[in-house]
Amino acid sequence: MTLVVFIVSLLGAMAIGVPVAFSLMFCGVILMWYMGMFNTQIIAQNMIAGADTFTLLAIPFFILAGELMNAGGLSRRIIDFAIACVGHIRGGLGIVAIMAAVIMASISGSAAADTAALAAILIPMMAKAGYNVPRSAGLIAAGGIIAPVIPPSMAFIVFGVAANVSITQLFMAGIVPGLIMGIALVATWLLVVRKDDIQPLPRTPMKERVGATGRALWALGMPVIILGGIKAGVVTPTEAAVVAAVYALFVGMVIYRELKPRDLPGVILQAAKTTAVIMFLVCAALVSSWLITAANIPAEITGFISPLIDRPTLLMFVIMLVVLVVGTALDLTPTILILTPVLMPIIKQAGIDPVYFGVLFIMNTCIGLLTPPVGVVLNVVSGVGRVPLGKVIVGVTPFLVVQILVLFLLVLFPDIVIVPARWLH
Repeated sequence: MTLVVFIVSLLGAMAIGVPVAFSLMFCGVILMWYMGMFNTQIIAQNMIAGADTFTLLAIPFFILAGELMNAGGLSRRIIDFAIACVGHIRGGLGIVAIMAAVIMASISGSAAADTAALAAILIPMMAKAGYNVPRSAGLIAAGGIIAPVIPPSMAFIVFGVAANVSITQLFMAGIVPGLIMGIALVATWLLVVRKDDIQPLPRTPMKERVGATGRALWALGMPVIILGGIKAGVVTPTEAAVVAAVYALFVGMVIYRELKPRDLPGVILQAAKTTAVIMFLVCAALVSSWLITAANIPAEITGFISPLIDRPTLLMFVIMLVVLVVGTALDLTPTILILTPVLMPIIKQAGIDPVYFGVLFIMNTCIGLLTPPVGVVLNVVSGVGRVPLGKVIVGVTPFLVVQILVLFLLVLFPDIVIVPARWLH
């Protein structure tokens, strides 16, 4: 019965338009009332404890690094570098989009920010070259969701805090799956554009290619510093976030000189707004998380799926299908915060590697960014690229299907994630 109270109160609040953070708090209040332990101090204490975590400091700094990267010209130089390398290939601008998405993912970790930067620059170029615009928009949206999978990833930070899993291990484990997602998108793109009448860009002369590489070198050095520092044990993920923000500020203002002092208040304000939304969600979710544990809801769910506990692959299939469905209605961060405290006890009881589960869980929640009716990344591409949302949904379909296939491939073959993660760590 406790499980029913939890689900009905949470979904009921969201159904009448209550913001997710307040829905989580409302759900917690209802659970306390139902269990006869209503106490406002529990809400206050858990919200304060939720924010008072050193690891979560990485979130505002990575968000700030992403904003500085876009304002300081790092994103544009990465795209120019990719165009110089592969723009002349048939379908090359699509490959540019994925190549740039992967590089930018290793810098900012924000799906919405990376997608907006790519869409603003590449959709007009692809339209001019004769590419199918809705399909191009769909590809850019699908490439944008790689950002939370390849480190540094704010999604991994939130999951790591909520699930008490090593964020460094999650970062290392996300590299190979993120690259596989990119390769799968490139292969699908080349397959769907093979009959299109498109005009490849002229081959970039070697001198200009070297120049584009030189101009992008500072931007390309950022992921090396972040991941290299974490891998070498020089910095923690939180400290790496600070280094990334300082590095982006230095490159944007001193090297590229596109970021002016007058731009900083706006950049910092935008980063602060995004941080406030995420942190309030985290605080509210930890109230519900504490009460989910107190109400023993994971044990109730385990009772329903107990026949699958001894069959971890089948259990993973079922969980991934559930998360796919939930992802159509919820954004990435709320999905992580709501489901993590419910699922982690089940994952541990089934003997599934928490890091492996975390990577697939985050991949799945990222796929939810492409599925209507919420589809945050779809809306970003539609708004920035000025492409009707319905057409973007049609254009993204083949790439969405491929990303789902990659997800379930990793369910069947967990060593693809586990073995490289152990080697990299």
